[in-house]
Amino acid sequence: MRYYLIAGEASGDLHASNLMAELKRQDGEAEFRFYGGDKMAAVGGTLVKHYRELAYMGFIPVLMHLPQILRNMRLCKADIEAWKPDVVILVDYPGFNLDIAKFVHEKGICKVYYYISPKIWAWKEYRIKNIKRDVDELFSILPFEVKWFEERDYRVHYVGNPCVDAVEEWRKTSGASEGSGGAANRQIAILAGSRRQEIKDNLRMMLECAARFEGYRLVIAGAPNVEEAYYRKFIPKGVDAEIRFGETYQVLSESVAALVTSGTATLETAILRVPQVVCYATPVGKFISWLRSKVLKVKYISLVNLIVDREIVQELVADRMTRENITQCLTDILPEGQSRQQMLDDYEEMNRVLGGAGASERAAREMFNLLKC
Repeated sequence: MRYYLIAGEASGDLHASNLMAELKRQDGEAEFRFYGGDKMAAVGGTLVKHYRELAYMGFIPVLMHLPQILRNMRLCKADIEAWKPDVVILVDYPGFNLDIAKFVHEKGICKVYYYISPKIWAWKEYRIKNIKRDVDELFSILPFEVKWFEERDYRVHYVGNPCVDAVEEWRKTSGASEGSGGAANRQIAILAGSRRQEIKDNLRMMLECAARFEGYRLVIAGAPNVEEAYYRKFIPKGVDAEIRFGETYQVLSESVAALVTSGTATLETAILRVPQVVCYATPVGKFISWLRSKVLKVKYISLVNLIVDREIVQELVADRMTRENITQCLTDILPEGQSRQQMLDDYEEMNRVLGGAGASERAAREMFNLLKC
């Protein structure tokens, strides 16, 4: 069968590549064409556009790149229509992908499957109408989403979380063991997001605070689509920080604690059992905090807290992200810190709720079986 996949950022590239590898095992005649990244390309098929040309966030960056975004959208629609796949598989990235779903549905080109649901339970709940109308099957990777969608009369498939698969695969290839392996090390990991705007808003303050703790190495886990020179612009004078690319799991496993910008990285950090503080600064923080209280439909922004429906990790968002708060929260999770062991215990609960490895295999099997029917 012909599979057309669309992933708009680094995490989507990773999870889509694992899904593609499993689809190849299920379907010996699988052909792939995709918007994605290097990991998807390594599995095989035709890369039409790299996600580097898609990953813009925030009103101003999107507005500045609007002509390019619209060109990419038109190219994608024309490419799908010309290639005539059996299914379009959308991976997160809702701003782009929901428009593609509408186009494919209206044209009647093929089935539309969504892998890694848009987080409409957090905001923009009205998008449920678009999903019901344009998406044939939705494959969820977060256990609480099943109930949320069912309450709105839309059945989804919970397949487990591919982050568990990715971490397990890394453990096999690296020989790393499960647990807080960096507990004896004096290293703090800095994960400042995968987008330039996130790095600009967060990295400098994260490093300033981590540098207050004498005797600790600071290691930045670099995003694959951002060059080292961009990171260097936000490293404070006098702060010694190493930047490592393509080694996020290794950096975390070697670290005693982490400062993490909200997103998939918070979940990966918890799966690796590394105590963390979630940091997410924004311009005009007080206004954003007020807006969050009016717009967001959930109590938390980190996946770790959302999965267990209580606060496991501290979330320093918008005006709560201050140097004093970061320093105190990091103190609490370093060795001998008052919150460290409790967080590690709570991680075990989160991992039980999340379920074991095999998400990619389960999703691929269900997709292939549905397509055969």
